[in-house]
Amino acid sequence: MIRENFEKNMLELQNKMGEMVDLTVVAMEKAFKALEEQDMVLALAVIEEDSSIDELENEINQMAIWLMAKEQPVARDLRRIVSMIKMSSDIERIADFAVNTAKATIRISKTDSILSKTSLVEMKNISMDMLKKSMTAFIEEDIALAKAVGELDDKVDQKNHENYAVLTDYLKESPQDIEQTLQLLFINRFVERAADHITNMAESTAYFIKGQLFDLN
Repeated sequence: MIRENFEKNMLELQNKMGEMVDLTVVAMEKAFKALEEQDMVLALAVIEEDSSIDELENEINQMAIWLMAKEQPVARDLRRIVSMIKMSSDIERIADFAVNTAKATIRISKTDSILSKTSLVEMKNISMDMLKKSMTAFIEEDIALAKAVGELDDKVDQKNHENYAVLTDYLKESPQDIEQTLQLLFINRFVERAADHITNMAESTAYFIKGQLFDLN
């Protein structure tokens, strides 16, 4: 019975983390839709809705601390809880990058968009695929999938370098468009950093499964 209650609490923690992932994917998709359509109302909604993700992270932290104090888990159970604490922190940071993207969209405002000159949307799509895969890897305890997330991060890094080159070249040719170009460079950095945090999540999953540290970058 004691073990059943413990597993029930662990599943609740995992479900809260899954909810954080779902909300974060929605936030990033909304942020990019706002960027593509120059929709200031949608960008503001991304900023306003971020508090629900912050609240979930707090709930996970509080519940995890309570579980560790009450059950005093060891070995695999302890690694599972510690990994969820670290992963929820990474998810919260990824959500912050969605908010930062929305803020950059507002700063760009209405203008002739140069977004199509970049592969930012594709870069975002790869990152969100990584995020979903990292959560699945944790739930299914799939070490191969966790490693695959790290491999996808290489693609994001490549897009990051390509976008930087395209945007800096464009800025030399069109210095009058400095505000939009700078904001897109910031967004490029936000997505690249988001992918790094997702790779951290995959590393936490690998630690939980194998009990050793992995560098998947």
